[in-house]
Amino acid sequence: MTYTLITANRNYSSWSLRPWLLMKALGIPFVDRFEPFTKPDNYADFRKFSPTGQVPLLIDGERAVPDSLGITLYLADRHAGIWPADPEARIFAMGAVCEMHGGFGHLRNDCTMNVGVRVTPKPMSEGLHRNVNRVREIFEEGLARFGGPWLAGAEFSAVDAFYAPVAFRIRTYGLDVGKGQAWVEHVLAQPDMLEWEAQALAEIWREESHETELAAAGVITADFRR
Repeated sequence: MTYTLITANRNYSSWSLRPWLLMKALGIPFVDRFEPFTKPDNYADFRKFSPTGQVPLLIDGERAVPDSLGITLYLADRHAGIWPADPEARIFAMGAVCEMHGGFGHLRNDCTMNVGVRVTPKPMSEGLHRNVNRVREIFEEGLARFGGPWLAGAEFSAVDAFYAPVAFRIRTYGLDVGKGQAWVEHVLAQPDMLEWEAQALAEIWREESHETELAAAGVITADFRR
């Protein structure tokens, strides 16, 4: 079975990166269908193929599975390796994935996803400070408890895929995650992440609302995009 995974812009779409990286890293075959953000509100266009009007979307035959967490849970019923085999690592990974999926609003809003730039951020809000500290705790706990190099042990799993967009944000904005930086450097060096980054740098799309959010986040010091 080969799935179709619908994704959006590499520079902006952190939600797309999660299942894309998960499936690539675990060798789950899929066709990548690219649907770029072309305007501030893509809902009407995306509703033509997605019930939520959003991406990512996994297509499996007649089934359309929306949302990065929904896709992950769907794949976990059909493929090994989505979650760690060790029970304690599995509990940790599941909790961290749900926390990322449902939280970290200040990190998302104040440090908008953009792979191809480097930014000196504006002074942190208290909410962003708390979010970054919590990311640091998760990274350091996972590495210390399960031995690395991945967040839940020796093997890549869903928790790494869900925090991979944060690794790009950490690099873009120079965020301090303490000893968790070892995981950041490890994941950014992986071939699949390098492939995503190369595609991001080659993109010609610039979407106005995402660029406005980037300008509000701080001072752009470097732009490596095409």
